[in-house]
Amino acid sequence: MPTIARPDGYRLYFYSHEPNEPPHVHVDKGGSSMKVWLDPVKMAKNTGFRRSEINGILALVAEHRDRLLEAWHEYFG
Repeated sequence: MPTIARPDGYRLYFYSHEPNEPPHVHVDKGGSSMKVWLDPVKMAKNTGFRRSEINGILALVAEHRDRLLEAWHEYFG
């Protein structure tokens, strides 16, 4: 599971066995996890992050979206 970035203590990564899903990243921090679609940036699943954190995480993913999409396409082709 390649880690793409670690901004602000969050780990942004994807699983290598999910190539048939649309581009997305998983975001982990402190035992919480969220799956975020990249086109458009939108929460797919959340486990543990508070509502107050979710908008900040989505903004963080949006800020790094180009880099994340590039990494997705490089890895999955």
